[in-house]
Amino acid sequence: MSESTVALTLLHTNDIHSHFEEACRIAGHVKDLRANRSPDELLLIDCGDFLDRVRAETEGSDGAANRALLDYMGYDAVGMGNNEGLSYTRDQLGSLFKEAPYPIVCANLIEAETGGLPVWMKSHVLVRRGGLRVALLGLTAPYTDFYELLGWKVLDPMETLARMVPELRKQADLVVLISHLGLKHDENIASTIEGIDLILGAHTHHLLEVPLRIGGTVICAAGKFGKYAGLVTIHREPESGTLRIEGRAETTEAYPVDPGAALLVEEHRKKAEAAMSGTIATLREPLELRTDRESPLGTLLASAVRKATGARIGLVNSGQLLRSFPAGPVTELDVHEACPSPINACLITLKGSLLKEALEESLLPEFIGFEFQGFGFRGRTLGTLSVDGLEWLVDETKPPREKVVGIFVDGEPLDTEAEYEVGTLDMFTFGVGYMGLKKGRVVRYFLPEFIRGILAGALRDEEALLDCRRSRRHSPADSNIEF
Repeated sequence: MSESTVALTLLHTNDIHSHFEEACRIAGHVKDLRANRSPDELLLIDCGDFLDRVRAETEGSDGAANRALLDYMGYDAVGMGNNEGLSYTRDQLGSLFKEAPYPIVCANLIEAETGGLPVWMKSHVLVRRGGLRVALLGLTAPYTDFYELLGWKVLDPMETLARMVPELRKQADLVVLISHLGLKHDENIASTIEGIDLILGAHTHHLLEVPLRIGGTVICAAGKFGKYAGLVTIHREPESGTLRIEGRAETTEAYPVDPGAALLVEEHRKKAEAAMSGTIATLREPLELRTDRESPLGTLLASAVRKATGARIGLVNSGQLLRSFPAGPVTELDVHEACPSPINACLITLKGSLLKEALEESLLPEFIGFEFQGFGFRGRTLGTLSVDGLEWLVDETKPPREKVVGIFVDGEPLDTEAEYEVGTLDMFTFGVGYMGLKKGRVVRYFLPEFIRGILAGALRDEEALLDCRRSRRHSPADSNIEF
């Protein structure tokens, strides 16, 4: 029997999230691969969340730094991640991806007003590489409520696949799904939808150093932040023509940095910092931040979110903020450094008993020091709750979950059975952070403005700057409490 031959090598990346340093190493590896293969033998695919506005290069360039790097690396197809789709308006995305030299592939996002895809997006593409007809189909996570606010209509991923895969199967030797849905969804697809040869996964940051095989489908994924890259080889048996798919995810730590890519990122960093260097506010006094207790900057953000949402109460986690502000001029770059998370405000209704539960949780060390990433959060730890629109009494001598001995809203004691309108952060509605908040009923998400934009406005509000220094959290021993 003659040995099988490698028809195609496929390098895939996912969830890089503007980790430019790792991306520059991947660029170096791509250059090495291309030096040893003909262009016909290599496909380079990204599965979404290549952008992340946590980085100044991305924020200050409206994503142009990331677009330039995608262009430089020579991707053949790019999937739509939620960090692309939800961090920018449709107009911004249209400007960002206008005349891109590669397709943006996503089949389950269409424009609400037209019912079709924007001109810069394709549901799928067919390419011929290594003598194979390859179909590339993209899907993204269906954050329906958010996308509708941005003018999109989200199609059901499973229904989309059931409609499209049989047709693509007739046209292709290899059907590849570029999935920004998450591992559980990928596994369900592999066990439910016939005809998909390969799923390249993303969104849940799962690392598959060895691919999963479910039925006739191979599932691959390369973790997060560009620390790994995925490599898939497609072997073709010369006699039968059967395709054999093998893959792995390998660390990028030893990849050589591409000097051209690094220079490109540095140029965009300088431009972005210059673009964000203008003064947006001038502070007469410093604004201190504490993540373990009440502080003026946390209270200012809570107050600003309350006002922006029209709520009776404002609640934010102090860990959204990463630094204090000294007296003097404040730039857009300063605000971005202090509040880098691409998070939106939202309005919820919350029962009084759940509000008390959340406040109790925010006093516990395991919540204050809770470290996590995701759901838009780009801070370090959750931190305690900063509040506005209520006053609360905390007795530190009491046992955990019994320390909040009084809560007053508009001078009246909290009614544990009543519903209150609360302005807070969208990430809490996904079930991360304080458990009391995730049980609220969402009234409205506020897109596209991020909370750092809301904070920037508050930094120019002299009345808010004065009021944020007033304590909302008290001890029963305080003699100057007035409700």
